[in-house]
Amino acid sequence: MDVAVRKLTLERLGLVHYGAVHENLPPARLVEAAVRRREGMIAENGALVAKTGKRTGRSPKDRFIVEDDFTCDKVAWGAVNKPFSTQAFESILEKATDYLGNLEEFYVVDAYAGADPRYRLNVQVAAEYAWHALFARQLFRRPGREELQDFEPEWTVLSVPGFLAEPEEDGTGSETFVCMDFSRKVVLICGTGYAGEIKKSIFSVLNFVLPTEHQVFPMHCSANVGERDDVACFFGLSGTGKTTLSADQERRLIGDDEHGWSDEGIFNFEGGCYAKTINLSAEKEPQIYSAIRFGAVLENVGVERQSREVDYEDRLLTENTRAAYPLEYIENSVPEGRCGHPEAVLFLTADAFGVLPPISALTPEQAAYYFLSGYTAKLAGTEADMENEVEATFSTCFGAPFLPLPATTYSTMLSEKLKEHGTRCYLINTGWSGGPYGVGSRIDITETRAMVRAVIEGKLDGAGTREDPIFGLHVPLEVPGVPTKVLDPRGTWDDKIAYDEHAKRLAGLFIENFEKFEAEVDEEVKKAGPASP
Repeated sequence: MDVAVRKLTLERLGLVHYGAVHENLPPARLVEAAVRRREGMIAENGALVAKTGKRTGRSPKDRFIVEDDFTCDKVAWGAVNKPFSTQAFESILEKATDYLGNLEEFYVVDAYAGADPRYRLNVQVAAEYAWHALFARQLFRRPGREELQDFEPEWTVLSVPGFLAEPEEDGTGSETFVCMDFSRKVVLICGTGYAGEIKKSIFSVLNFVLPTEHQVFPMHCSANVGERDDVACFFGLSGTGKTTLSADQERRLIGDDEHGWSDEGIFNFEGGCYAKTINLSAEKEPQIYSAIRFGAVLENVGVERQSREVDYEDRLLTENTRAAYPLEYIENSVPEGRCGHPEAVLFLTADAFGVLPPISALTPEQAAYYFLSGYTAKLAGTEADMENEVEATFSTCFGAPFLPLPATTYSTMLSEKLKEHGTRCYLINTGWSGGPYGVGSRIDITETRAMVRAVIEGKLDGAGTREDPIFGLHVPLEVPGVPTKVLDPRGTWDDKIAYDEHAKRLAGLFIENFEKFEAEVDEEVKKAGPASP
């Protein structure tokens, strides 16, 4: 990029005087810089290992959106989307840019989000840490050399972990502050070293821009495609298996986390994957395991300091250990990041109660109900300030922390897409069986894979089902490659009375949670949930 253009883009942040700017460095040089600056070390497998510090997950309580004339009537304000005044943001942004300008050096990455050129969002990341720049380079889509010559960023992400907000003076909740300004088109991230805030902030931006400006459905899902060009989408929060189940050696990976569904099909937002690595093994997750090599970033993963051997079972810092790597590190990926319309949509949930069937066919009304409910279990460490135990939660549309617009905006778009393209929809429980968390055991990944393949390959189309008496779900009587007893969650419990109590309790939680949507959905959708306990 021309120097004059580069300076102009940095001036958008209020930067006039600053130190050395390392722009669009290749991975090798970013790794060298991170090691030189003692931000991380190189593991035996070649990956850069970095620690995020105090914050080992997202900080939802410290996330804000600037409220102004542009956003005031569009954003669904509340506990997730907390308003921040324009004046207060300008003040803290000025201090953050002053902090960045006083650094001896920082790193700039020009990239874009969105594989479909009609909807791509040009992004410039200015990062205090070299390893954050590497993370951004590998996770976003990478422009070619010619594209960089006239690259003009539409959005700027400023990542300054070393700058700490002052709550009393700045009006923040803590020293950590994550804020999106849709008028300035700026994201400010300070007081946290957790790199996931960088990618999730832009995901949130797209969740606002795509529906309002382009009528494109943004999805928190992974996606893959088979030899028949049969596309499958996997919805679910962290820890439910999106990355693991979409990384299938028999299918090509489109992307592992964020996609858009347009009139032509789906497209990946990213150029990389951000996979959980706790208990990662070459046997159960071979594609992810082999993708972790030079150029990849390991976040909060344990490493033996002498041998530099990686320990994926190490929970010393957090359960939320991560790996970030380019999509092309997955051997059978789809580099163009675009495919046709999905034939199958799967909702993944990790049921901590251990009462949901491992697989259920959903009617269109049930699909809307369970999409809006977004039930799963948050695993310890995926967010700041969580307890050590797994806790059940409802996250609207399987992505509530990233949805600026009203929830029914997204559920309506999903329903329309499913009906228009005849897409089949299933609920897959990747959680517990035989008892709740702490008593039962996690459903075997090989059996879950068999269920997923049966759905994708159409082997359950027209198959016999039974109706769950509490949840009303349609449970297949048989699934190829899966023991029949696994399909009946009640039958896996030794204490049947305890199962009934837990199931009724969860049904009650579903009903209570859904009350906030009842005035906004059709009567058929309201009736699609569990029966009153």
